Amino acid sequence: MSDLNAKGIQYMQEGKLEEAAKAFTEAIEKEPGNAVSYINFGNLLGAVGENERALRFFDKALELDETAGTAHYGAGTIYFEGEQFQKARVEFQKALQKGVDSSDVHFMLGLTFMNEDQVKLALPYLQRAVELNEEDIEATFQYGLCLARLEMVDEAIRQFLSVIEKDKNHADAYYNLGVGYAYKEDGEKALEMLDQALKIDEGHLLAGNAKRILTQSE
Repeated sequence: MSDLNAKGIQYMQEGKLEEAAKAFTEAIEKEPGNAVSYINFGNLLGAVGENERALRFFDKALELDETAGTAHYGAGTIYFEGEQFQKARVEFQKALQKGVDSSDVHFMLGLTFMNEDQVKLALPYLQRAVELNEEDIEATFQYGLCLARLEMVDEAIRQFLSVIEKDKNHADAYYNLGVGYAYKEDGEKALEMLDQALKIDEGHLLAGNAKRILTQSE
């Protein structure tokens, strides 16, 4: 049984979605009481935008196994993508309560709070996401943004520097570094960072505007 689920996940990773659907369907038919198969199928449906069906599969998984935290995570992702942030938050919190203590769950919960303008509540979750996966560039970047919004500028700069160490072409990180250095009244460093953002993305409006303001103020 686990072979069919493993095969279906491999097909998903390879982009062979029809084959994945067949594998998960067969897994459900052979063992209809296995919540994992329903979660996998729900994830597949979510990946192709069949969100309502995906939620039904996650509900079915939780009927079979109320401890299935990954079903809550899957449902949370669906709600998040639909900008139903309150529902997403509830699902991600349930996933954590049921033992899914992964970087992804902390990251998504942090993003949900950010989208609800509850920046202070987002901070510990984004911090934990980075602690659990230091190589996650997006989590590091979002953690930096959260710190910046809380005016923890030195720590935000450290996170943005960490981002560009891993991705030399992250224009948004350079832009935010420019803003951070400008806040610290280091105009030369700020311009250097803004120039780098524009070198990577010449159409970066925020960087262009920030550079104009900075240049005019000198």
